[in-house]
Amino acid sequence: MSDYEAFELFKKNVYKKTGINLDQYKEKQMKRRLTTLMNKRGFSSYNEYWKHLLQDPNMYREFLDRITINVSEFFRNPQRWEVLENQILPQLIKNKPDGLKVWSAACSTGEEPYSLAMVLSNYYSLDKVKILATDLDEQVLQKAREGLYSQERIKETNKHYLNKYFKVEGTLYRVDENIKRCVTFQKHNLLKDNFDKGFDLILCRNVMIYFTEDAKKTLYKKFYDALTYGGVLFVGSTEQIFDAGKLGFKSIATFFYQK
Repeated sequence: MSDYEAFELFKKNVYKKTGINLDQYKEKQMKRRLTTLMNKRGFSSYNEYWKHLLQDPNMYREFLDRITINVSEFFRNPQRWEVLENQILPQLIKNKPDGLKVWSAACSTGEEPYSLAMVLSNYYSLDKVKILATDLDEQVLQKAREGLYSQERIKETNKHYLNKYFKVEGTLYRVDENIKRCVTFQKHNLLKDNFDKGFDLILCRNVMIYFTEDAKKTLYKKFYDALTYGGVLFVGSTEQIFDAGKLGFKSIATFFYQK
């Protein structure tokens, strides 16, 4: 079997077992990540590696973590969060006294939706803050629900939020239960599952860079349809939408797009 055929079979196996379509990820990046993993574990063929993934839960967990890019921190790119807090949210909440409908897509281990809940607490009482947070990896969702983080993950968090919404446990920081209650975590595959509608704000940051151009276009269209009129999509710091106008979006600040 050629390397091409072996990789095609590997992708089919992954899709059958996980629902993750590797064809919608950039091939060079995906192959590079897989090669690193395989070399680390001493495999030179996709077939042998797949066989062992099915037999070894720890190796399978490592594989899923690597291909779903679970890297996150609180208030990642803090200047963008300042724009969200000071420019975007005041416009969105004008006519929404009972709270916004918000989605943190590809939320990883929960830092993003918890950060958002803290920011929204400046505008609403916490009982009115409701955030949907989704990811395709059930393991990272479990970590998110636990809400326990290392110092590295909270390094961009200001003292006000640290003192108010975290409890120190040894070298770790636990998110306050009142903030946890604001967030509902659910499993969701962006590339496969349907999207809910009527969102005022959607955050999908630092995941689109891994997808092909066709997958990105499909996703941006789905995000557009999921937003209410005037709703905003907040993307990552390397993910400007260059044909935003064609999709129906208006750029209202760097990395913020309004329907």
